[in-house]
Amino acid sequence: MVRRTGWVAIVVALMVVALWMDLQGAPDDAVLGASQRIFYIHMGAAVAAAVAFTVTLVASIGFLLSKNLRYDVFAAASAELGTLFTSMVLLTGILWGRVAWGVWWTWDPRITATALLWMLFSGYLLWRESLDDWERRARVSAVVAIVAYLDVPLDYMTIRWWRSIHPVVLTIRGIHMAPSMVWAMALSEIAMLGVYVVWMRIRVTLFTCEYEIVQAKNLRRLGTTSKGV
Repeated sequence: MVRRTGWVAIVVALMVVALWMDLQGAPDDAVLGASQRIFYIHMGAAVAAAVAFTVTLVASIGFLLSKNLRYDVFAAASAELGTLFTSMVLLTGILWGRVAWGVWWTWDPRITATALLWMLFSGYLLWRESLDDWERRARVSAVVAIVAYLDVPLDYMTIRWWRSIHPVVLTIRGIHMAPSMVWAMALSEIAMLGVYVVWMRIRVTLFTCEYEIVQAKNLRRLGTTSKGV
């Protein structure tokens, strides 16, 4: 418990520093002004979502190869967090886009791909809830997660493959931002990843407890049936 509290304290400190840098440390953008500060949180959530869905992909493949339900626990927990971070990406993107583009929503390739990603993994989570058999749920969910993950690299490449009004920040020539803005963005990404790690530990623990309770109930049911026979 003390060790977990220590991790939480570190992440909270990171979030405080990141928020200070986002809101005070970094300068206003020459064109967008203070609204640029939303972008740092947007990028942090986007990186955390990509990492979360990648963990889901790896864990899903791990389950299909090993049939170990521990992998399914990691896949489900990470998918939940990835979906939550994607919600943050969409919300902050809408707010930033309203100032930058003058509209709340546009069917830009990047925005559309991100919305599709949110729908795919929301469907993944709803599908899981509809199945009671843990092994069948894990098997089907793993396949769904692998298919849904195809939208992650597609989402990243949309602004490079198609015409998009979404800015391209990272290129082979470097990061197209002032150094202080890069620091603000980097700190937001690190802080969001810290939130992901801590929250992931909590969700994995809860999923594991849920699985153990279900297993105990099944064993008790089998024992009662055997006594009846």
